[in-house]
Amino acid sequence: MISPEAEQRLQRSRKLAILLDGAWGIPNTPWRFGIDSLLGLLPVAGDFASALLGLIIVWQAHRLKAPRFLKLRMLGNIGLDFLIGSIPIIGDIADVAFRKNIRNADLLEAWLKK
Repeated sequence: MISPEAEQRLQRSRKLAILLDGAWGIPNTPWRFGIDSLLGLLPVAGDFASALLGLIIVWQAHRLKAPRFLKLRMLGNIGLDFLIGSIPIIGDIADVAFRKNIRNADLLEAWLKK
């Protein structure tokens, strides 16, 4: 069973992940995008800001005393997205497809429910 504090932190992480990765849908497609995709349109600074926002979910995991391997995996998702995001056009497509924040929220939830 998940503690009330852990549930609250998980919900905050999930809401942030949806805002960053899937707040809006493209009509007649299964594709969703969020603030992360919009920030990715700004060269370098946008990818950096996106990575910083993604660290909030890792911070929530740290506050919940998640194991180091989980936090490293979450950081790996952020780093991979940052590297791919720095490639023009391909990075913008990857921001919509990779959805690092939702992946990280899913990892946190899976660990909490284990």
